[in-house]
Amino acid sequence: MELAQVRLLVTDFAACYRFYGEVLGLRPQSGASAGPYEKFSPAVGSAGIALQDRGMMASVLGELGAAATGYRSLVVLRVDDLDAYCEEIVGRGAVLVHGPAAMTDRMRVAHLKDPEGNLVELQEWLLLRG
Repeated sequence: MELAQVRLLVTDFAACYRFYGEVLGLRPQSGASAGPYEKFSPAVGSAGIALQDRGMMASVLGELGAAATGYRSLVVLRVDDLDAYCEEIVGRGAVLVHGPAAMTDRMRVAHLKDPEGNLVELQEWLLLRG
């Protein structure tokens, strides 16, 4: 078994597409900016984040029609230089809700939300520095 992706069910597909592609700088697989599905990948590694139109899944399952409330997911991305990356994405429209700050003596983090309210945690692993 292999984990292929984590998929987020979203209502405003275009806003989320822009956030993961243009703001966070992840690479879209097909360029399907209007949806109903797109997978995003970082420059390295095989893990991916996918977006799927919430209404499409509601029609398949018949039970996801209501809007999501509260924190329902946390997407975690590791970056080499947290301060530089945060400065870069803030320049592209991201709004940090926490950090950059130490989480432990081995990791620094920053948090932001995507347009649907999903939390995104950016991690810098201090042990990899040296």
